[in-house]
Amino acid sequence: MKRIYLHPLPLRIWHWLNAFIVIMLFVTGLYLRLHGIAALKPHDPVLLWHKSMGVVMIILILFWLIYNISSGSLKRHYGIKRKDLKGIFVQARFYLYSIFAGGENPFKPSAADKYNPMQKIAYDAVMFIFLPAQAVTGLFFMDIPPLRDYLLSVNLSGILGAMHVTFTYLLVLYLIAHLYMATLGETFFSHTKAMITGYEEQGRGMKGEETSTI
Repeated sequence: MKRIYLHPLPLRIWHWLNAFIVIMLFVTGLYLRLHGIAALKPHDPVLLWHKSMGVVMIILILFWLIYNISSGSLKRHYGIKRKDLKGIFVQARFYLYSIFAGGENPFKPSAADKYNPMQKIAYDAVMFIFLPAQAVTGLFFMDIPPLRDYLLSVNLSGILGAMHVTFTYLLVLYLIAHLYMATLGETFFSHTKAMITGYEEQGRGMKGEETSTI
């Protein structure tokens, strides 16, 4: 059994705070979806809470981006390299078949390369497409005069609203897969523990490498 330090403290704090914000956005967003935003007062507590959490989410996205660029982690851990393109199908086969047949994971995380090809694709999609799309579409509904006036002038509220909900569904699907993959460590909670201590444990019994963070 060996321990590898994979998750710096700033990213561990970011991860848990981000998880809380995502859950709160989903819960409040579901409330707004069921009750209809048009039927709510502008100062409805749930509506204000949803908007406030949205602002925090934008700040968290910017923090993640700035931190990873400044530390060199963005290119090192999230950049898709030539070897990643070659390893996509091997990793996919492991997830779809080999893992259930007791096969060994073809990818072993290290301090120099934390994520396998499929993880990189998933994390890049979330951080560079899904969450930014949520943030941008959400900004148009936050009563910021220039954005609100533009939205009304071009009559795009329906399209932007549909996009906002669609990316929410995609994020929920990702979250479900993320939580499942986070259980595939040495023990059920070993990857979760790694996101608390920063250290990932590796050994012969390792079933997967999902590190429960992005």
